[in-house]
Amino acid sequence: MAKEKKTYICLACKAQFSKWAGQCGECGEWNMVEEQEVCPVGPGSRFQGYAGVLSEVHTMAEVSLEKAPRFSTGLSELDRVLGGGLVPGSVVLIGGDPGVGKSTGLLQVCCNLSTAKKVLYVTGEESLQQIAMRAKRLGLPEKHLLMLAATQVEDICATAAQEKPAVMVIDSIQTMQVAQSNSAPGSVSQVRESAAMLTQFAKQSGTAIFLVGHVTKSGDLAGPRVLEHIIDVVCYIEGGGDSRYRVMRAVKNRYGAVNELGVFAMTDTGLKEVKNPSAIFLSRYEQPMPGSVVMVIWEGSRPLLVEIQALVDDSHSEMPRRVTVGLEQNRLAMLLAVLHRHGSVATYDQDVFINVVGGVRVTETSGDLALLLAVLSSLKNKPLPDDLVVFGEVGLAGEIRPVPNGQERLREAVKHGFKRAIVPKANVPKGGIKGIEVVGVTRLAEALDAAV
Repeated sequence: MAKEKKTYICLACKAQFSKWAGQCGECGEWNMVEEQEVCPVGPGSRFQGYAGVLSEVHTMAEVSLEKAPRFSTGLSELDRVLGGGLVPGSVVLIGGDPGVGKSTGLLQVCCNLSTAKKVLYVTGEESLQQIAMRAKRLGLPEKHLLMLAATQVEDICATAAQEKPAVMVIDSIQTMQVAQSNSAPGSVSQVRESAAMLTQFAKQSGTAIFLVGHVTKSGDLAGPRVLEHIIDVVCYIEGGGDSRYRVMRAVKNRYGAVNELGVFAMTDTGLKEVKNPSAIFLSRYEQPMPGSVVMVIWEGSRPLLVEIQALVDDSHSEMPRRVTVGLEQNRLAMLLAVLHRHGSVATYDQDVFINVVGGVRVTETSGDLALLLAVLSSLKNKPLPDDLVVFGEVGLAGEIRPVPNGQERLREAVKHGFKRAIVPKANVPKGGIKGIEVVGVTRLAEALDAAV
């Protein structure tokens, strides 16, 4: 018989180590590495001649490629984020800060879907009376929605197996617990085992499940990182505070594109869809203001017009400040160096503050050129035309690189009344676009001259 070897496995991320450590080197969790015995498969192994159940093996050509059936949630923006609708048997995790609207939005979805499908809302945080009062306040249909107050996952799955709902909501996964684990609800092992059991139930029964997840102080989902690997879709709701708008973003989606964006407005009757998100991120002034430029970014499957603002002021310290809201700070430092080297515009003695209006987070590079033009406008205290739109990536050599979906971005700008655009030369349409003058540039110096 083969000699059993010992290994150490992190219970949070399943990483394996040859020796014990107090902190996992992969996920950073403390006191999660435990010793386990591993028996190698080979001659003399106890797995040799294992009498298991043979599973049917298929070739890739035999696998059906028919599109998974979907149904609408009743909110087109949520359908967009999910990739076109809700897939039966899928597990969707909705995360966000407290009070951002996770439970409210899912209650709206459940009440609207309950008129045509059987829906079960499971609450582990609130009482049934609190849920009913919220639904009544929002003016939602209440007659057909099934509700359950429970935290034991085995009981929830047994009830769901009897009721056979098409959609089930678990609010929240941090309050759930399984009988086989002695840990407290919300612990790493409880969250992992609860999510695994609910996912297994969803795949076997075809029930689409929404899981509500808490977030930590850093904005990440609370619980083990393996939780995000178990489920199919991970969505974050951003916003709150002094903003009435909520942005939902998919960071993982097995059934659609990631980084898809849905925009909602929080009203007295719950979350309402924003059909034209570009309009809420554009603020028109009575007269043009220095340091303001409108750029066109690409979010998921659609263009989005967003205003970027820059404030450049004399620095009174030895190390000028570089502050960004909605952009990566390191990229700002890099672009300012490019502006100095290839545009002959120095900001080494200036504080530079960048803000993306509306709380949008820009993750792509198409806003590089707009950022530099906004900085130049603020530095020279010279406003740019209010009918100008800009997009393009700036390289370290001062070149203006093309970005994907250039024509779609320009058409979106035309819809909102923009008359002039400064874009990479490779993104200039051959036949032009009616209603807008497109200026193509290849170098940063050309873009600065065209803007000024």
